[in-house]
Amino acid sequence: MKHSLLILSLIVLFAGCTSMDNKTAEQSPPIARVENVDTEYWGIKVDDPYRYMENLEDSYVQEWIKGQADYTANILTNLPARKSLLNRLIELDSGKPFTTHSYTFLKDSTLIFKKRRAGENLSKLYSRNSSGDEKLLIDPEKVVADEGQHYSLWSYRPSMDGEFVVYGLARSGSEETVLHILNTKTGDHLSETIDHIETAYNKPHWLPDGSGFFYSRRQDLPVDAPATEIYKNTKVYFHRLHTQIQKDQLIAGINLSDRMPLGEDDFPSIYIPAGSDHAVIKIKHGDSNELALYTAPIETLLKDNIPWEKICGVEDEVTSYAVHGDDIFLKSAKNASRFKVILTSLSNPDLNTAKTLIQESESVIDYVATSSTALYIGVIDGGYDRVLRMDYDGSGKLISLDLPDNASGWVTSASSYREQVLIGTSSWTKGGAVYSYDPGDNSYVETDLLPKGEFDDIPGFESAEVKVKSHDGVEVPLSIIYQADIVLDGKNPALIKGYGAYGSISSVYFNPLNIAWLERGGVLAVAHIRGGGEYGKAWHTAGQKVTKPNTWKDFIACAEYLIAKGYTSHELIAGQGGSAGGITIGRAITERPDLFKGAIINVGCLDAVRAETTTNGVPNIYEFGTVKIEEEFNALLAMSSYHQVKNGISYPAVLLTHGMNDPRVDPWNSAKMTARLQVATASDNPVMFRVEYSAGHGIGSTRKQYLEGRADEWAFLLWQFGM
Repeated sequence: MKHSLLILSLIVLFAGCTSMDNKTAEQSPPIARVENVDTEYWGIKVDDPYRYMENLEDSYVQEWIKGQADYTANILTNLPARKSLLNRLIELDSGKPFTTHSYTFLKDSTLIFKKRRAGENLSKLYSRNSSGDEKLLIDPEKVVADEGQHYSLWSYRPSMDGEFVVYGLARSGSEETVLHILNTKTGDHLSETIDHIETAYNKPHWLPDGSGFFYSRRQDLPVDAPATEIYKNTKVYFHRLHTQIQKDQLIAGINLSDRMPLGEDDFPSIYIPAGSDHAVIKIKHGDSNELALYTAPIETLLKDNIPWEKICGVEDEVTSYAVHGDDIFLKSAKNASRFKVILTSLSNPDLNTAKTLIQESESVIDYVATSSTALYIGVIDGGYDRVLRMDYDGSGKLISLDLPDNASGWVTSASSYREQVLIGTSSWTKGGAVYSYDPGDNSYVETDLLPKGEFDDIPGFESAEVKVKSHDGVEVPLSIIYQADIVLDGKNPALIKGYGAYGSISSVYFNPLNIAWLERGGVLAVAHIRGGGEYGKAWHTAGQKVTKPNTWKDFIACAEYLIAKGYTSHELIAGQGGSAGGITIGRAITERPDLFKGAIINVGCLDAVRAETTTNGVPNIYEFGTVKIEEEFNALLAMSSYHQVKNGISYPAVLLTHGMNDPRVDPWNSAKMTARLQVATASDNPVMFRVEYSAGHGIGSTRKQYLEGRADEWAFLLWQFGM
């Protein structure tokens, strides 16, 4: 029966892929006026014909963007394949009755988690007691009502006894988060709320007695303050329940403590480990991965002159940590590019005498987590997520867990209150599950937290892991997903994705929505390019600042491989990247416009030269560089897709997408790139700008927005592929 339905769906989908009507195809987008600004950096004059678009409040800019948005929406909504794609995506998305994530166990075994039922737009917060009784705690759509807008649930933290939950809500993808406090016993909200919350790297943390919590807050600024000031001078405060926010106690900030120096672009936050007498304060230096960590007894945090003791600094190359009692486990890349795990104490931290628990190996250490009885280590092994366990018994024995179905897996929840941990699994072609793992008898029990979906195990799809030689001979991992009966004749539509920044790892995952592409004979590929973390820190730094060209050159090599092996052809391949991945796809199509038929650029960083004039630009200097250093300016110019567009070149079809509330990559990046490509291209391929006025960077978007965006993108590509 399922096979019959699949065949019927294929017939319907292909039947919808006819040509557009002439009236729609003949429309033209508004052409932007040119007001060139040339700026000299280190003896090089850089043209910027659309600098004025950086003022998004300008009426002309707003009118031009709306014209682009209307033009694009009119075409996309009328594409023949779009309706059938959207219907199929909605069907695939509803295959599971619900999904859950973000699990937190309390001492009494109560589980707090986020849940979204099929058909719902946003995740809600629930609790489940040890008897399995479930209770809705927070429905963001009912907490704040604002016509035409939505509020998404951000980070949350229950007090250790579960009586209160502090959580954040942000409007329409803006990430402008406001903290609210819920009394879980009465269902009432406390009167106090806290705005200007820093949420990118930090979560609130409660005192053990539940009397209040610590939080990180951005500085108050006048409305005319430069955008570059917004993410500076973040401070840590303590809020005592039922008191005025204005009286909250300042705990950490710039020039506050000689024991813990802070820079203006540092993000400090406090972590209160359950079952420990010590707190840890994490200092994240912009978007750099290397942390500074300090500790102090919890009982001293509300006193003057907190006795902070340094655990590690940037020079120690620690990127994450976990705590159990007085022990702190540190993941470090110092003299270990694929990372090692070292141990020191919170009461007497000393890395000179720290014990190396796990040496560097061929596997890349991804994270560490602690339960009541063991340390868990997530590693990347041959492209798959694996889990290791080391008991606290001092034996030093490292155990590799045999995950169910030999799937890729990771620890989704570990608690100092529990011996059992939750482990999630996945693969490229089949849906996974969430298991409760018991180290006592090394057993797995499948939970009901992620029920099996109707489309989780459709036969006929396969994946392959290959290595592709890049421009300099370095082998780049490439994951390819396709139909099992694929014919390598170059006639398959293919979409290759890549990111390549911040040391981020593109892990194995299953998304049932991909079936809508695969069942059309489509190929999906994920390029694990340099700048990511698939092979550790060295892989990251090989695609960072002056080495950034490796990122898009790796991507180009992977696309060429798909063509050379017959998976697809130049006329049927598209590339996609988002955010920092906008550099990847933007530079791929400007360096090799002949290689791709289409490109999707989502919330892309496209003008790297002007990036540090923006809100999020200063923290990103650590990753991409600054124009104030000649070598780094040259690197920024090289990675700036906008500045690499040349007149008279036949560029592929490009769909740029952006949410106007984006705080991470300013929407003018996409606007400027759209304007530049539209006048520069010598081809008949369209360049279109899809605008979301009630969305941001994609984080916090509704499910409806996500599904419609996916339908638009794939319909656009099929149109360009002539399907």
